[in-house]
Amino acid sequence: MDFYKQRRFICQISGHSGLSFFEALKSELAGAQEVEEAFPNALKQPILRRVQFQTISRIDTLVDTIFEEFRSDYYPGEVVTVHVVTGDRLTGTVREKTHFGSKVLPDGTLSAPFSRYFVSLDGRPNEEAVVDDAHITRDRKIFTKQVLRSFIKKTVTREAWTGAPWLVKHDVAAIYNIDIRVPPHLRYESKAAERKQTQSQKKIGATDFDGMVGSFHGGNGPQARLPELKPAPKSHKSKQQQSQLAKSKQQPSLDPAPLNFIPTHFPPPPHPHPHPHFQPPPQIPFNSHPHAPPFMSHTFQANGPPQQVGPHFQNFHNSTFAFAPLASLPPAPPPPPPIKYPIEDLEVAPRVDGPKRPDLKYFSQDNPMIFGRPSAEGNGIHMSSIGQLLETWDTLNVYCQIFKLDSFTFDDFVEALQFTSEDVDCELFVEIHCAVLKILVNSEADDGKLQVQLPEMEDSDDEEEDSIEASAVPTPTPEPEPKPKGRATRSSLAKAEAEALQKAAEQPPEEPAGPVNTHRAAEMEDSIEWIEKLRKRDFKNGGWEAIMVGLLHQLSKDERHFADCEPLLVQLAPLDMEPTQETARLQYAKLDVNLRIKALQIICMLTAETKAIRGYMEESSEHMTMLRKEKIQFQRTKKDAHDALKKLNETRKALEPPPEPSPAPAVEKAAEKEASASVNGDVTMHDVEEEVQDSHGDEIMDSDEEAPPTRSLRRGLDRAAERKRKREAEQEKKAKAEAEPKVPKQSKALTKVLKDIQKLQDKIKECEEEIAILDNDLREADCPRTRVLGKDRFWNRYYWFERNGMPYSGLPTSSTADAGYANGCIWVQGPDDLEREGFIEMRPEWQDEYRYKFNMTVPERKVMEEGNTHVFNAHQWGYYEDPDSVEGLLNWLDARGNNELKLRKELQLYKDKIVTHMEKRKEYLNPSDEKSVDSSHKRMSTRGKQQPHVDHTAHRCLSWCNNTAINELGHLHSDQPRNRKPAKKAAPILPPAIEEERQTRSEAAKKQRKR
Repeated sequence: MDFYKQRRFICQISGHSGLSFFEALKSELAGAQEVEEAFPNALKQPILRRVQFQTISRIDTLVDTIFEEFRSDYYPGEVVTVHVVTGDRLTGTVREKTHFGSKVLPDGTLSAPFSRYFVSLDGRPNEEAVVDDAHITRDRKIFTKQVLRSFIKKTVTREAWTGAPWLVKHDVAAIYNIDIRVPPHLRYESKAAERKQTQSQKKIGATDFDGMVGSFHGGNGPQARLPELKPAPKSHKSKQQQSQLAKSKQQPSLDPAPLNFIPTHFPPPPHPHPHPHFQPPPQIPFNSHPHAPPFMSHTFQANGPPQQVGPHFQNFHNSTFAFAPLASLPPAPPPPPPIKYPIEDLEVAPRVDGPKRPDLKYFSQDNPMIFGRPSAEGNGIHMSSIGQLLETWDTLNVYCQIFKLDSFTFDDFVEALQFTSEDVDCELFVEIHCAVLKILVNSEADDGKLQVQLPEMEDSDDEEEDSIEASAVPTPTPEPEPKPKGRATRSSLAKAEAEALQKAAEQPPEEPAGPVNTHRAAEMEDSIEWIEKLRKRDFKNGGWEAIMVGLLHQLSKDERHFADCEPLLVQLAPLDMEPTQETARLQYAKLDVNLRIKALQIICMLTAETKAIRGYMEESSEHMTMLRKEKIQFQRTKKDAHDALKKLNETRKALEPPPEPSPAPAVEKAAEKEASASVNGDVTMHDVEEEVQDSHGDEIMDSDEEAPPTRSLRRGLDRAAERKRKREAEQEKKAKAEAEPKVPKQSKALTKVLKDIQKLQDKIKECEEEIAILDNDLREADCPRTRVLGKDRFWNRYYWFERNGMPYSGLPTSSTADAGYANGCIWVQGPDDLEREGFIEMRPEWQDEYRYKFNMTVPERKVMEEGNTHVFNAHQWGYYEDPDSVEGLLNWLDARGNNELKLRKELQLYKDKIVTHMEKRKEYLNPSDEKSVDSSHKRMSTRGKQQPHVDHTAHRCLSWCNNTAINELGHLHSDQPRNRKPAKKAAPILPPAIEEERQTRSEAAKKQRKR
């Protein structure tokens, strides 16, 4: 607010500066009203038509142009002043205007155009003045540049890109019947394409054809540009090909004329073969000589006498090598502007024979498609209940810490809602209702305050009195028949009776005084007092069912909930049964699954108004802020580590010794020498020869006899190998000795750098792990709303409910955590009404336009591209449950559209998680034989708590147990709290405990990762 109070704003109408925002706004509104009243009505439409689509960028220049154009032009209906022949000035109103154009005079000049005006004079109804432009004026104060500028700024607008046209505002254009359709050449796409084409032409220069012709021309165009043109070698090549083709056709031998050829009767050029850097002198203009050929660059010279020029020209132009004159070529049309993707999804052209979307599966019993069968046939759930079912499951799992519930899978939840038994209670079904009801009203130990606002109920005494009065309505006493005047005869009595019957028939039947009772919920509520029962947490033996009846009955007093609550009350408190707690229990056990979903959805939505849920949202928001700050710190640390690592890598490269030359070249040289020697027939071995000579010398010194050559050679080879090894060892020692003084200094510095690099790499890895953990914590803490994966081209919404607000597989401490998934499906919701009416079921004229563009309407395209299954509105849902469908959906999505590009990115981001949980769900719903045998063996060996659950194999939902409530409260929600213990455990229910618990989720994940 301080910013708006600063005196830095300007009134665009008056130009006053130094105003606050509200003062400037008030001044602009007042100035706009003054301009609207002062500006002549007759000029509004012509000026707006003139301003529409103007491309003058500065408004001052636009105002000057419009003012100069209209200052001497007048329109019918405008108040003007005319100069009559007598010299008087009279006021009047322009009735008619006639414009005369220019006229061609005998000397060829044009006369100036002029206009003639018929003006009705004020005060002289029978007189009119016919004047021209020079004898008519308007009041100077009415039409000024300032007023015109204010009027234009008030009525037109302009987009923020270079070359954008001025556009009249839509509401003003509708008043004055001004076309608002922007011409194609003034749209942003055309302007952008035009600028790109201009830039490309500047870079490339002339086209290939223009360059070729320019290189041939002898005198056309500036000569300074000729050296810049490159296609001259192409032209020579093409001329050689032309001459070869001409020879193959047995035509006279033709040689291509040199560049800029001039016939022999013209003076020859001074330099027939100029230097590459030679600048040729100005040549004869094109076709300047009367006998020169029309295109010298296309002239060929025969090998015969040079005087015979004409026949060769005629032969050339009759051949296939002739070029059309440059002026006769049509200009190339500008290329269509390239489409900048992504664009609106339905504006992307349909793909011919493109992939179809994978078939949807329907969880409900009724199928929105005319053909096809539902995947869960016979489950009893209606399509109208699917949205409420998903909403309730998501709410209970996202806020399970507030409700003190173990998380549960979607399939177990559905099975619990379908479970009906008068003897066995489904713990999941009972605990959900009791946990939600406890949020609505505090316990007696916590002041027992009602946490939601409910409609007020009338007092029971007043209701009893009203019922007594309604039941004891006295029968109306019949009105006394009017006594007949005078003497009564039979005919007169019959006539009176007929009139009375006719009046009774004409009167409408009397409506009942009050509403008809369809249930006994009011009586049940009076006998139970559901709020007091809820404060005491009396849920056993039909207690929570009776509380539900009382709550629904009180909600039905609100018009918004009446239609939803009334069918439930008719079933839970029927007229033919006593209004008791036992009746509520029995009726709830037999309640239809769709009504169960509706009842649970009603009370779950009530919890959004409670302080517990709102406080949880606020704490989650603050927790997310803290997590984001922590993530930013890790990101900064990671960036600094990356920068330091880059510098250390440069230092390492500088400290590393140069790589030693590989011995491969020496080996190759030796091999070459051996190969050359083998070619000559001798294999030379230098070391062996030296050793042989030495051995010979030794033997000669010892004895005069010569040793056998073979034996001496063998000994020479042995000695040569030994000496060679010794020599190599000595060389290695020398090399090490030479390198020893330098290595220690380099190795210490290099070792230190390598250690620092390793530390930084570990630090970066640690930061990445922490950022990943924080991202997951942010995802789990994002609980205010369900995030949608995205929308497709037909505005269907795609949900993966594990996307935010909960762990991917539910709470790890849940009793059904071994399932390994939470929902395990991608749910597809149809478009809402606004999107359906605006984008799919459009107006007929819009559908015709779309058909003209793509040869089909949007509904036809939907049927063609979606395959065999569809969802048509927001009340219809489908789902995908197998990994192949996810892959097919990714192939079907077109990344050229805005919606599907975002949806595709989200699916690719979470694809691995989605596929994993789909597989986990499949294993959970269809366990293998080994797992089923193991699980049954475990159940048979257990005792105690699991002993009553005897039918777990038939109903998975019976395996769920609320461990969270047992650990935090010491008992289930449905059990009666123990004496004095709830008071001691009241502290953990407060919001600080919730905050501590929320923080421990991320801390536990960190500790687990660090282990």
